[in-house]
Amino acid sequence: MALPQPQQWTVQDYLDYEREAEARHELVAGQIYAMAGASERHNQIASALSFLLYGQFVERPCQVFQSDMRVAAAEDAFFYPDLVVVCGEAHYSDKARDTLLNPAAIIEVLSPSTEDFDRGRKFKLYRGISSLNDYLLVSQKQILIEHYSRQPQGSWVLRDYSQSDSRIDLPSIHCTLSLSAVYQRVNFQDES
Repeated sequence: MALPQPQQWTVQDYLDYEREAEARHELVAGQIYAMAGASERHNQIASALSFLLYGQFVERPCQVFQSDMRVAAAEDAFFYPDLVVVCGEAHYSDKARDTLLNPAAIIEVLSPSTEDFDRGRKFKLYRGISSLNDYLLVSQKQILIEHYSRQPQGSWVLRDYSQSDSRIDLPSIHCTLSLSAVYQRVNFQDES
């Protein structure tokens, strides 16, 4: 399906198109952006994170969704995080159940082409989601996870984790992530 090029995409035009498209696109302020493919490291890290979170949710009412679950970050901003967690009942934008409104945690595995956007404008839009309490940026170049956590008064605090024996506590979803497990299969010697 060829990508039509309206001057400005409405949310409904975007959702109608996206639900039929073979590739995924994100929407920000009326403009759509094609999603790029992911590297081997990116996939290894995202798979490990999904596995680690899912294992902690087996007996609990939380779910982890991988990169095909769209999140509404604002009225005119829709993204596909690498991983998104919802605890309790998931709320969706409509009966299609493909656009999540109430994530508790979002994880982005950083790519060279998206790193600045993930840290800047995307995070600014994510901060507008009232249910969101944890935002993790995960490096695929080195052992490094940046954890932004929302504080009770609404500010965000950043903690960096760069030691393989570090553990990240995510109290909002009652989980812990071990960096050694996240990066267990990643080979940093094999630079692409």
